[in-house]
Amino acid sequence: MIKYSGMGLAIIFSLLMVPFAYGQNSIPEVEALLAKMTLEEKIGQLNLLTPGGGIATGAVVSKNVEQKIKAGQVGGLFGVSGPDRIRIAQEMAVNHSRLKIPLLIGSDVIHGYKTTFPIPLGTSCSWDTELIQRTARIAAIEATADGINWNFSPMVDIARDPRWGRIAEGAGEDPFIGSAIAKAMVKGYQGEDISAANTMLACVKHFALYGASEAGRDYHTVDMSRIKMFNQYLPPYKAAVEVGVFSVMTSFNDIDGVPATGNKWLLNDVLRNQWGFTGFVVSDYTSVNEMTAHGLGDLQSVSTLALKAGLDMDMVGEGFLSTLKKSVAEGKITEAEITTACRRVLEAKYKLGLFDDPYRYLDSNRPKESILTKEHRQTARQVAAKSFVLLKNHNDILPLKKDSKIALVGPLADSRKNMLGTWAPTGDSDLAITVMEGFKNVAPEAEITYAKGANISDNNEFAKKINVFGPRIEIDRKSPEKLLKDALIAANKSDVIVAVVGEATEMSGEAASRTDISIPESQKKLIRALVATGKPVALVLMSGRPLTIPEEFDFPVAILQVWHPGVEAGNAVADVVFGDYNPSGKLTATWPRNVGQIPIYHSVKNTGRPASPKFEKFKSNYLDSPNTPLLPFGYGLSYTSFEYSNLTLNKTKINQDETINASITVANTGNYDGEEVVQLYLRDVVRSITPPMRQLKGFKKVFLKKGEQKTVTIQLSPDDLKFYNSAMEFVSEPGEFEVFMGTDSNCNLKQSFILN
Repeated sequence: MIKYSGMGLAIIFSLLMVPFAYGQNSIPEVEALLAKMTLEEKIGQLNLLTPGGGIATGAVVSKNVEQKIKAGQVGGLFGVSGPDRIRIAQEMAVNHSRLKIPLLIGSDVIHGYKTTFPIPLGTSCSWDTELIQRTARIAAIEATADGINWNFSPMVDIARDPRWGRIAEGAGEDPFIGSAIAKAMVKGYQGEDISAANTMLACVKHFALYGASEAGRDYHTVDMSRIKMFNQYLPPYKAAVEVGVFSVMTSFNDIDGVPATGNKWLLNDVLRNQWGFTGFVVSDYTSVNEMTAHGLGDLQSVSTLALKAGLDMDMVGEGFLSTLKKSVAEGKITEAEITTACRRVLEAKYKLGLFDDPYRYLDSNRPKESILTKEHRQTARQVAAKSFVLLKNHNDILPLKKDSKIALVGPLADSRKNMLGTWAPTGDSDLAITVMEGFKNVAPEAEITYAKGANISDNNEFAKKINVFGPRIEIDRKSPEKLLKDALIAANKSDVIVAVVGEATEMSGEAASRTDISIPESQKKLIRALVATGKPVALVLMSGRPLTIPEEFDFPVAILQVWHPGVEAGNAVADVVFGDYNPSGKLTATWPRNVGQIPIYHSVKNTGRPASPKFEKFKSNYLDSPNTPLLPFGYGLSYTSFEYSNLTLNKTKINQDETINASITVANTGNYDGEEVVQLYLRDVVRSITPPMRQLKGFKKVFLKKGEQKTVTIQLSPDDLKFYNSAMEFVSEPGEFEVFMGTDSNCNLKQSFILN
């Protein structure tokens, strides 16, 4: 048995053992401890605090944290890292509180710890779940080396409105790929053994429907049918539960008029009873308290509502700590309900191994051995390159020759602070590689002339809002005219222009909704002037969301979408721009022509009056725009070309419990080796509720050398044919199904089969 200062908790448990009618899955040590806990100590385990230090998610910072830990009033902390700092907090709990219960230590490790990977929306565009799982595994190795044992990730909210800034944190619009990525990330964080010192509890969030906030405005209300919830928005959360996620975080929005944090139908009926979740549920930052602003009562009322609904831990708001004892005395809740929540928190600590050794994550040698290693940074560079999506390549401008004379311009070309992307609180932007540095590293023989060319935005009021947590938008002292003149001088000295433009890091993310998701006007002016030179122009576009770029897309340019690529940003951009890696990313969120089309996504339903290719009155179309997006879901070009042919099914009729295989031939007909994401879409032709015209139901990423061809087979399972009907039954119905396979959601090769 591992010993530590003070009486070991394992020894305490042996002294506290009392007869108890254990449930089937009860942990005897936890039950023994619960039997000796006071009501106040049980409530204390439901309290999650932050001592402050730069948590960019809310204004509230906990007070008197040390005293509360010693009084047994804290179940966990977040916002603190490093073995030495965490050891101090853990020693307070195990040496100075009555029952010596160790703390959970949480953090928002959204896309890497110190080794920062691309934003999750970008990573999802790799369509490489094995690689995504590897990024989560690396994040867990690094975070646990710094003493953290609980991660507020993955964020799996389906998002179909790019005005919502937090689309950057998820996997886009589709529940099928979203579910695959949710599973990969939970497995990466939690590993094979949750008690190992290099694995951590995952926390799937935000449960539920947060990505469907009205008007794309953060924290706003959500209103949708149960059918839409279960078929389109809930699957990724359920997928995380199915692979054993240990914790779930509630969302800020309401559902059926009740905020998620106090929604018993959501947290109890669906999550626990229907899906069988056995872990614990934590609120988002002060979301218990915020139910008062929603209009559901005072702090005591909403705290009672949340606990009875199935919430186990209160993040920062301290409503549980300050009101639950009073509510028990008044008969509004029972101590048994508090005990149930406390049990779930204690069970998580037990499974982590904290009762055997509260200091198992606090090895002072691990940070220097495990964080930001050469291998981790190499993975970050690889993932970033695979996340990039080639949107356009006019006249094969890309890739560039390494001995080119290049004008490297744009406000993001040498902006280290904007490489990591939103929600990278554990990263260090000073360690990021800029695009200019990457160009020099990868193509030292190139002749590069740099000019900023424009500010990210010339709007001072807009910049102030963005810069709340740091100077992401720096307005140059030079006039816009002088900046543009410098860029044109650089362009005139060069054979090709690379303009790095787009969003600053905090122009997307939490509390960063935008009604105008175009490139800021300051940068549009730069792009227009560069195109007017007549020289080849490649736009390297950074953003945390799909943008509206109809003007830029019409220009004779190449456009490489690189999101916010992370700590190895510049090297990865250079790898792709100079052809060391052939881009293979595919969009996981549809790009609209304009904000008036939003929400827009690939799995839309038909109407009784569907639009026709040519405008007709009294059809479902716009007067001023096509219905089609600028860029469809699944879209992405390559430096090579791929041709699809010979789509076949191994059966034309199947029974309810049978699988069916779809195969297609893919040929690399271009001049470069490359990877291609083969996608399969399904249409249920006739069913009892209106079906989507297409739904993603399979994908495979394959590598083909130039001139090579392969047959790619994707299997459809019985569950792939099922949906939730009007009675909320998960069923498949007999009839015809159409299978489409190809390079994006507009693929047109089709075969049909019959389900008996």
